[in-house]
Amino acid sequence: MKKKRLWAGSVVALAAVVLAGAGAAWYAGLLKSGAGGEAHAAVASAGKDGKAGKGGKNGKDGKPAEAPLEFAAREVVRPTLARLPGVVEFSGPLVAPQTAMVRAKAGGTLLSLTVAEGSRVQAGQVIGRIEMADLASRVAERSAMLESARAALAQAERTHASNESLAAQKFISPNALETSASALATARAQINAAQASLDTTRVGLRDATLLAPIAGIVAKRHALPGEKVSAEQQVLTIVDLARLELAGTVGTHEVARIAAGMPVEVQVEGMVQPVAGRIARIAPAAEPGTRSIGVTIELANPKETLRAGQYALARATLADDEDRLTLPSSAVGNTSGQNHVWVIEGGVLARRAVTLGRKDEREGRVEVLQGVTVQSQVLGARFDNLREGAKALVVADKTVAPTDKAAAVASASVSVSVMASAPLLK
Repeated sequence: MKKKRLWAGSVVALAAVVLAGAGAAWYAGLLKSGAGGEAHAAVASAGKDGKAGKGGKNGKDGKPAEAPLEFAAREVVRPTLARLPGVVEFSGPLVAPQTAMVRAKAGGTLLSLTVAEGSRVQAGQVIGRIEMADLASRVAERSAMLESARAALAQAERTHASNESLAAQKFISPNALETSASALATARAQINAAQASLDTTRVGLRDATLLAPIAGIVAKRHALPGEKVSAEQQVLTIVDLARLELAGTVGTHEVARIAAGMPVEVQVEGMVQPVAGRIARIAPAAEPGTRSIGVTIELANPKETLRAGQYALARATLADDEDRLTLPSSAVGNTSGQNHVWVIEGGVLARRAVTLGRKDEREGRVEVLQGVTVQSQVLGARFDNLREGAKALVVADKTVAPTDKAAAVASASVSVSVMASAPLLK
């Protein structure tokens, strides 16, 4: 009988050890989840009277008192004085100021066009030819007219020389001599006119050859070989991409803050990194009806990585010369067009309307002109379902040291072991 009691006691003791290990593991899990303090209090209460702990205190009307909202210290910020550089933005497509149109100087058939879209050309390079057969015949005609005028001039010179000899011998009247002199002058004028007409026709014949006026890249062909072109018709468009421009506008109230030569940062679509540029020109007058002034941004493009027509956004940073009251942008909310922040005043939440000024997108801060002071406790993030007048507290971040966790686990193990082995003492 005594052996059976000893065997039964051994079994009960083994079970108590197993229960103690399970209790330690359970309590360690509670510590990780942040509920270690409550679990330890519950175990201590159960050890004393074997019942669960009592609930919280009640209010005057018998209902449970409202628990205050707790915000960690890192979730509450105070307005700080800082300098916010201003930013002026310009947007629009890039354009190539060095753009040339190659036009036909005379009508005719486009015989050849040796370049295509995207081809690179040099200034003075032959890029096409126009057939002008009628101009060639007119050159021959003007040459014949010039020879005829030269022959007439030679005849007029001989006649006038003979008349001068006869007039000296009193064989002809002075009027006859003047007539021959007039005929000589007329012959000379006719030869000058024939020479000018021939030169004009030859210029038109030279225009049959199309030359590139600038160095660059062919952007577009407006005609194809074999087509009939007229005088001043567009044949090619050539652009020089070594320098690009961005045309933007700025309000009249901001134009005094910028100046020609000021550096800007240009973000071009399709490009990861922004491109450096500068303000090249500022228009002298505002555009009618818009109260905005044109600003031209110049970008160097020596490697021709940018293309005309790409959309770009330019930002000019303006230095700030005074300290401003600022808050993180995340602390400011907006409801029905009204900016506001949540503050903790006297232990309760309050919503305050604020008036904003400058913004610094890069640093994520905004200037507050009205609504808060440097002593205000402002919620630094946006929380849902906040109620004005609700109790609120700012608490320090709680951390449990590893040694404290081990001591708590050991205490829980001993408590559970004592509770499990209590029947054996009887």
